[in-house]
Amino acid sequence: MLDRDPKKGPTPAEDASEQPYPGTDRRMDPPADHGEESYEGCGKLEGLTAIITGGDSGIGRAVAIAFAREGADVAIGYLADMEDKDAEETRRWVEKAGRRCIVHQFDVRSKEQCTAFVERVVGEWGRLDVLVNNAAYQMSQESFEDITEEQLDRTFRTNIYGYIYMAQAALPHLKAGSVILNTGSITGMEGNPQLIDYSSTKGAIHIFTKSLAEKLKEQGIRVNCVAPGPVWTPLIPATFPADHVQEFGKDTYWERPAQPVELAGGYVFLASADARYISGEILAITGKTSSR
Repeated sequence: MLDRDPKKGPTPAEDASEQPYPGTDRRMDPPADHGEESYEGCGKLEGLTAIITGGDSGIGRAVAIAFAREGADVAIGYLADMEDKDAEETRRWVEKAGRRCIVHQFDVRSKEQCTAFVERVVGEWGRLDVLVNNAAYQMSQESFEDITEEQLDRTFRTNIYGYIYMAQAALPHLKAGSVILNTGSITGMEGNPQLIDYSSTKGAIHIFTKSLAEKLKEQGIRVNCVAPGPVWTPLIPATFPADHVQEFGKDTYWERPAQPVELAGGYVFLASADARYISGEILAITGKTSSR
């Protein structure tokens, strides 16, 4: 069980090493807590099936473990060969909870691959109840002028095109009571001078959430968003220089980044019947009050 003191949590090691994108969980120092030993479920998602993109590590793994312990079968998508071991570790925890798990390598930038992933899940399990759009790409730049056309294209195609493609693929299989959950960011509310393109996509995700919620209300499909603040995931050492990593999260009330498991409960709540009256909302789990 998690310690109730919010000041107790991860502090990046002084010698925290950078990783190539997208990063791997096994190289995190200190290790991240995805809820492997701390999350306790109580059947809130019993009998449901869920897809989670970016589900091999970080927030995605924490949500996969939480969903499984709440009774859902979980299909996780991930991008690169270097994440194979992380994806298999997530599968291990899902299956340890007694639930089925599909592990699928694909690229959310491809509409065809998004559709193929969804069709595989529905073909094997016969239903889809929850889609969690969580895959993300970011790369920090000190100079605005250093954002290349290639980086800009990759950021937008991963972070917003991919969310739209996955929602389009999932929608024919969703019914009243189904849920789409998007991962936004505090950067989409406050901006970030080193992550201008990334922040722009996260702002787009927030508005995408509200727009799609309005569009799908007559079908009884809810659409919501979790907007995290700093979270200790492989994306951080994979996209920031070491000196930034050491300072990561120190501007929060608790002077540290969140553990992935500290976000998982928000996704469970929004996916469950407890939140059946909630749609089009941005749940900000940032560790501080917005300054803007």
